[in-house]
Amino acid sequence: MDTSALMMPVECDVRVFDELDRLLGDVEFVTPAAVIAELETLATGAGEEATAASVGRDLADRCRVVETDASYADDALVELAERGECEYVVTNDGPLKDRLLERGVRVIGLRGRNTLNITQP
Repeated sequence: MDTSALMMPVECDVRVFDELDRLLGDVEFVTPAAVIAELETLATGAGEEATAASVGRDLADRCRVVETDASYADDALVELAERGECEYVVTNDGPLKDRLLERGVRVIGLRGRNTLNITQP
């Protein structure tokens, strides 16, 4: 789970965990520590982004937090995927999606208004 995925409930009106249950069934959710740090930083601001980050931080409690060598969230997600610690990455970030697909990683992202979809590499 990346930062944008955890912020989807506020920013895109997506019930992200319900959608993931629909797509994948019962799975363990993982997020890198760098994503948690990014959410915590964004949550200190003001406005909708800060609200979305605060909600995202609360939702991250449903995820196992994994340490990586990377301090930048996108790099940490790529590292986890390359280590084989995740079968999918959930993101709404276009450049990250492209990086992952180039590396053969399946990506789950927003399709339409409030539905998630799996993109195969």
